[in-house]
Amino acid sequence: MQLPDAEQLLADLTEQLRPVVDERIAMIGIHTGGAWVAKRLHQALGFSLPLGVLDISFYRDDYSKIGLHPQVKPSDLPFEVEGSHIILVDDVLYTGRTIRAAVNEIFDYGRPASIHLATLIDRGGRELPIVAQYAGAVLSLPADKMLELKQDADGKLSLSLRNIRFSEK
Repeated sequence: MQLPDAEQLLADLTEQLRPVVDERIAMIGIHTGGAWVAKRLHQALGFSLPLGVLDISFYRDDYSKIGLHPQVKPSDLPFEVEGSHIILVDDVLYTGRTIRAAVNEIFDYGRPASIHLATLIDRGGRELPIVAQYAGAVLSLPADKMLELKQDADGKLSLSLRNIRFSEK
């Protein structure tokens, strides 16, 4: 399967977001791939507020089920969450469980006025009623495949496809 160019998707997502960015908007990236995408978007769009990053590992209930072993990293939201307008960024939107977990963690910091979702790729397969307002691309993939975003030493992004190992429990 031919995967899209992650750098081109990032450029497309940047242009989608350009008209909505102003000094009141904050951006948060979800570890790890979402934080990479958010960092690049944050730089390209010149946000006034500092970039936030979230690690949602403690809010996920299915990491071991899908064969992931989280490496917990600290969350950092260096702006006032209460009443803020937030663009939440992830690399791949699939079931919606990562986004639900991220929203739960954001509410631990305060009650934002709004949260919009931006993702590099929406691959469908939602299990929760979550939708991205901004997406670099929409792809359809089999349930046993996982899109993985990689970042090289120069910060360049690329995509790969791998099999998901489902737990037998």
